[in-house]
Amino acid sequence: MAIFTDLRESRELLYNLTMREVKGKYKRTALGQLWSLANPIALMLVYSFVFRFVMKIEPAAGDPSGLHIFALWLMCGLLPWSFFTNVVNGGMGVLVGNENLIKKVYFPRSALLVSNSLSWLYSWGIEMAVLLVAIIVLGGSPYLYVLPAVVLMALLTLFATGVAMLLSIANVYFRDLQYLMGIIFQIWFYANPIVYPQSLVEQTSSTLGSFHGVTVFDVYRLNPFYHFIEAFRNLLYDNRMPDLSTSVIVVSLSLGAFLIGWRVFDRHQARLAEAL
Repeated sequence: MAIFTDLRESRELLYNLTMREVKGKYKRTALGQLWSLANPIALMLVYSFVFRFVMKIEPAAGDPSGLHIFALWLMCGLLPWSFFTNVVNGGMGVLVGNENLIKKVYFPRSALLVSNSLSWLYSWGIEMAVLLVAIIVLGGSPYLYVLPAVVLMALLTLFATGVAMLLSIANVYFRDLQYLMGIIFQIWFYANPIVYPQSLVEQTSSTLGSFHGVTVFDVYRLNPFYHFIEAFRNLLYDNRMPDLSTSVIVVSLSLGAFLIGWRVFDRHQARLAEAL
């Protein structure tokens, strides 16, 4: 693909852009990259208190890991979601934010999107490493599933980058999109089984029955991110491989989103300087 050729030829630029993003996030702070852990820990404490102790939501124990710790179960879904939204939100505004650079000099515009994704992947990698250590310390055995989890992280990065490419082009022409996406992400968060187990949706679906053979749970599973969360929880919390159907869906979504995103981005990138 042309994108890989462009990135290989401009790998030094890509490295510099990525490091600029990584270092710029926490520049002149005492704790540096440790601040990347502050937000997920704060969210974990808030959501654990509200949904576990106030609303009494109790997901099933990990199968076969036997883990039964709400905070770990929560973070297996929350960290991938946070990474996805960070990549998409950051990528959506990266072209507009680098308008002067794009107008002054030619370089592969895709490097801006990929460097954004890699910088967030760096932070996410630290968070996931801490989560992995916590799972091991508290009784989980994810050793055999570390490599599949890394592959899954790469697939989610492709998926998020593809979505970011689509929205970055759209945001050049429709600047209201970035504000609209903020609302969509708030709604989408609760459409995912992050703070509640999917079993609650299945129970409600069974109660309501079907309409022309289609249940509420069937519609719920159309949410693409549902399958990523299920896969991450299977690997890290349950300590088992995801079902074949889940794996196929995740791979298809990742490659499909990236290919479509790149095709749209490549079609418009030559005219970005004029459009901006």
